[in-house]
Amino acid sequence: MTRLLGILFTLFFLEKGLAQTPDSLRISSPNGLLTWSIVLRDGPESPQSPVYEITYRNKPLIQPSRLGLGGNPAGSRPFNWDKNLRIVSATKRSQQSSWKPVWGERSEIPDRYNELIVSLRNGPGSGGTMQIIARAYDEGVAFRYFFPEDLRMQILEVGQEMTFFNLPPKTKALYTDHAQGSYVERPVENWTKAAQMPLTLKLDNGTWACITQAEQSSYPLVRLKTAGPDQLVSQLAGEITEASPFASSWRVVLAADRPGDLLEHNYLIQNLNPPNAIKDVSWIKPGRVMREVTLSTTGAKNLVDFAVEQHIDYIHFDAGWYGHEYEIASDATTVNVDPRRNPKGDLDLPEAIRYAKSKGKKVILYVNHRALERQLDTLLPLYESWGVAGIKYGFVHTGSHHWTVWLHDAIRKAAKHHLILDIHDEYSPTGFSRTYPNLLTQEGVRGNEEWPDATHNTVLPFTRYIAGAADYTFCFNQPRLTNTKGHQLALPVIYFSPLQYLYWYGKPADFPDRQEIEFWKDLPTVWEETKVLDGTPGQFVSVARRKGNDWFVGTITNTEARKIDLPLTFLEPGKRYTLELYEDDGTGKVRKQTRTVTAKDRLTANLLPSGGQAVILKRN
Repeated sequence: MTRLLGILFTLFFLEKGLAQTPDSLRISSPNGLLTWSIVLRDGPESPQSPVYEITYRNKPLIQPSRLGLGGNPAGSRPFNWDKNLRIVSATKRSQQSSWKPVWGERSEIPDRYNELIVSLRNGPGSGGTMQIIARAYDEGVAFRYFFPEDLRMQILEVGQEMTFFNLPPKTKALYTDHAQGSYVERPVENWTKAAQMPLTLKLDNGTWACITQAEQSSYPLVRLKTAGPDQLVSQLAGEITEASPFASSWRVVLAADRPGDLLEHNYLIQNLNPPNAIKDVSWIKPGRVMREVTLSTTGAKNLVDFAVEQHIDYIHFDAGWYGHEYEIASDATTVNVDPRRNPKGDLDLPEAIRYAKSKGKKVILYVNHRALERQLDTLLPLYESWGVAGIKYGFVHTGSHHWTVWLHDAIRKAAKHHLILDIHDEYSPTGFSRTYPNLLTQEGVRGNEEWPDATHNTVLPFTRYIAGAADYTFCFNQPRLTNTKGHQLALPVIYFSPLQYLYWYGKPADFPDRQEIEFWKDLPTVWEETKVLDGTPGQFVSVARRKGNDWFVGTITNTEARKIDLPLTFLEPGKRYTLELYEDDGTGKVRKQTRTVTAKDRLTANLLPSGGQAVILKRN
């Protein structure tokens, strides 16, 4: 791993005046394709306002757009950091490094950027300093607001943002207004609700971009609302009251020539988070999970036996094991099965945990936010003493400053008790798993619980999955599915999650034909290399991932039949591979084919409407 090269040069400017040169307030990516720059400009109502712009391949990506924060009108310390500002210093540095994640979509992640830190002050006598920190990577650009510790301005009260994104004309967005929503392609104007990030954009010149956020662990959720044609502005989910030093979340703008590069480069979000804070990570084990739906001892033991046969790593006890999850009287320290889930109430959880452990399997427990908020500090050491491996946090509050801080503290606390986590419902990642890799996955996605169609599934890799891992709750052999079995088999390759919940609504008895689910039996959940072979949002996608010497390929189409021809040039040259192909046979079943291939061959997928194909390439 290379080391930080350090500071290349520093430019200091006096408060009384700024002797700017064209490059003093501009940075470019290491490959020179992306630039970020800032100036102070005068407007009718915003004199001396900071304005930034981003270019990609010398073309506008984000046209000149205002920056700034506004004070909370109801606060005791009103202020505005969007006008009447003076630039007092600017500092530049570069970094060339890489790091190895505990788990991920690749075994090593590059972290190369050029950084600019601009310090500003507002109005004579107001005191305090705000910094705008920007980094230009080859993959995209990121910037944030930072308030260094300053005894003249210890308390910050922020009520709004004036962070604008002025887009080139005719830009189209893949829009949804919440993390578990469906997506619609629409022009950037007249949105009745703000958009959830990541927000993927297609510019009229063919460039693809994505606006998202990173390190949103102590800052309110940010959405993007329209402020005019082709103009977006940040919308905070509530005010902030905080002491300095304090930083906003990063705003990230990825840029690419093809949409698949946005997903391949999503590690940029992790780069913008602090390094791993857990010294001993040996207990953090990704794997496949199946939910125990009977909440009974017999059902649990049957599931453990199925898990042994199908190489499933975890069994999961979902809502109802300690009573109705919404009732305040339900006590998550005791087993008290909700009679609506199992009228007999015959769940011996200690025995189920013991039996699972005897077979080499681990247990995850679901706990609703109502119990977490009352009992968290009791539950964590208790579950550790029970031999539980992890918790799924359910229906947690998201958005506000208070609940954002609470939730990320709850992740840190779980790590102290060696508990892995899955956070469900509206929580969407911003890279915190780099710092606390016990957070293996989260929902924040419209998955199989809501039975989305194939077109929706082809959009997700280019939108939600740019943010990071998502628990999609995969189903198989369920009558409500509108997509084929080949489509379902391919999804866990395309959709990254270190904890892959398989057969979500199923029981072992629902899978009499074991060959149909053979592909999932030894499917890895973390990877050493990831490539998006081809795809267009709303049409189709093909993703290849490597674990050791073997490659796994998942390909799906929308609701239309499609033939896709894929080169196998990602394979190691000169090596032979055994290709095992699982596809729809046209009768509702799965057909398996086997042959030998090399990097010179091609893979053809003849996909049915709403269909898919799953492939293993084992190096001989």
